[in-house]
Amino acid sequence: MLKLNTEIRNVFGKKLKSDRKEGKLPAVVYGKGKESKALFVNLNEFKKIWNKIEEATIVKLQGGSSDDVLVYEAEKDPVRGEFIHVDFYVLDVDKPITAEVKIVFEGVAPAVKEKGGVLVKVLHSLEIEALPKDFPHEIKIDISKLVNIGDRITVKDLALGKSVKIEAREDQVIVLAKPHEEEKVEEAPKAIEDIELSEKKGKKPASSAGGEEEGEEATAMPEAKKEGKK
Repeated sequence: MLKLNTEIRNVFGKKLKSDRKEGKLPAVVYGKGKESKALFVNLNEFKKIWNKIEEATIVKLQGGSSDDVLVYEAEKDPVRGEFIHVDFYVLDVDKPITAEVKIVFEGVAPAVKEKGGVLVKVLHSLEIEALPKDFPHEIKIDISKLVNIGDRITVKDLALGKSVKIEAREDQVIVLAKPHEEEKVEEAPKAIEDIELSEKKGKKPASSAGGEEEGEEATAMPEAKKEGKK
């Protein structure tokens, strides 16, 4: 779990300008049935954990507050692009939360490295439901288990704990090793000279008798149409 040091803040409004220059980031923490509290967090510390924070990443506050929180909103200065305020939301420890959790692939797949297969990552995140204390920051998958071409890892293969519910079918494929498909080389079209040559070598037209039969059939069809109109 990510951790962040805090201190109680008794400064508000325009007076915060000097504190921000000193690297203090104003924050507020609140939650259902909990009185809001004004805090300071260290700007550099917050920036270090910011890139690790996902939709449901739980942060443990220390010092001025000791709550487990979610980063509800982080406001930036539109000109400088620097953080100027953060809202933390206190979690209800007895209430499950649902959110997307990213998948991190680890290791090397022998089916790819040794047998020339292709690694196909079907999913990059999964929707998870769990209590705050059990909620995973990320889902790690060891692809070294993909030994042979055709091997795959599905949702059923994950071991996240009984209290963690995955919102996906058990047979949903997450990653697999498939055979390498060689590109098919299309046959080039025949040159015009080749086509003309093959026509010259073809059979002669049918005999005149055959031609007469085709002619008789062709002249008979109009008469049949006339009969249909009677």
